[in-house]
Amino acid sequence: MDEGVMKTYGRADEVFVGGHGAVLQDSTGREFLDFLAGIAVSALGHGHAELAAALRDQVGKVVHLSNLFRHPYTEQVATRLCALTDMSAAFFTNSGTEAMECALKLARRAMHNRGEGERTSFVALEQGFHGRSLGALSLTWNEKYRKPFQPLQHVTWVAPEDTATLARVLRSEKPAALIIEPVQGEGGIRVLSAPFLRAARELCTETGTLLVHDEIQSGCGRTGRFLAAQHAGVIPDVVTLAKPIAAGLPMGACLASKAFADTFHKGEHGSTFAGGPLVCRAALVFLDEVERGLLGQVQERGAQLRSGLEQLQRDFPIVREVRGLGLMLGLRLHHSADLVQKALHHNGLLVNCTAGDVLRIVPPYVVTGPQVETALQLLRATLATFPATAPTEQKNEKKEKP
Repeated sequence: MDEGVMKTYGRADEVFVGGHGAVLQDSTGREFLDFLAGIAVSALGHGHAELAAALRDQVGKVVHLSNLFRHPYTEQVATRLCALTDMSAAFFTNSGTEAMECALKLARRAMHNRGEGERTSFVALEQGFHGRSLGALSLTWNEKYRKPFQPLQHVTWVAPEDTATLARVLRSEKPAALIIEPVQGEGGIRVLSAPFLRAARELCTETGTLLVHDEIQSGCGRTGRFLAAQHAGVIPDVVTLAKPIAAGLPMGACLASKAFADTFHKGEHGSTFAGGPLVCRAALVFLDEVERGLLGQVQERGAQLRSGLEQLQRDFPIVREVRGLGLMLGLRLHHSADLVQKALHHNGLLVNCTAGDVLRIVPPYVVTGPQVETALQLLRATLATFPATAPTEQKNEKKEKP
């Protein structure tokens, strides 16, 4: 089914045609438990009745206007997002990458507004992932993503949790912005500590550096709070959101605090499609569910899932670590993560492998308790088929025996 399509994706063979909640159904009628949710996107799962009704209604009215004209939902979504994040203004985008590009431009413009136009560089963290367009790509740590497209903008990298190096770099280089994922998704579901996040906030304030939090994957309630930064009591200058914000439709947002809400002058940034009536209707359905207590569900099911994963760690030596918050969890293995992921897929559980050795587990927020138990049973049965150590390690152990 790849005829006419650029060969950029390693796609699975199934053709998915339907779903309900945390379940996907392929064209043969087989059902899979979806604990990947379109890579942390489908917060309301599949076949959500209220979402479907809202979209059908909007399609029958108006789908696209451009941002030259108003529709009833722009300010509704923007003000509700700002209230949930302690921000003051939103710029809507079509993706997380576009939200990051907006944040980078905003940081540069803020420096010009301040009379410090020479501050053009950026600092980012090792293991971070921020997108694939040239600006966002330059901030993405993994060289396999960057190397084919170099030269890119120079970025100074700092290891997560290395507060001393971060302080030295921010004070000496005086960058336009520091970009941080409070929970590194592609980096292996690494949760940055509250002390480090608070120290980064203090250092950015001290040096006049914009603090940009990339919450494209960890935001919108994925960790049990609307922003992962809220667990640490940190308020960034700019925050980027996307993934679940419109329950599966392509939408992102770059939010700015009060000090930077008016950074752009009219006409300095724009988008033809972003923030249209259709995606905003979807975002309103998602935000309504959040206000009805959806994040309580994330917390409960996240605690249930984490407890089960920690039991697997105790029972199976192949499991090295359990990581994450809420329903953004990772199961780090000593070996064969990609093979375990493929076996889980074969057995009917969809997850994916990130950072080489971590199973990323990010189900829809609407996942049920019984579905979590079923997923844990599938994980248990699958892990039981793998040796405690990698085959090469077992061979080496045999050779070492006298």
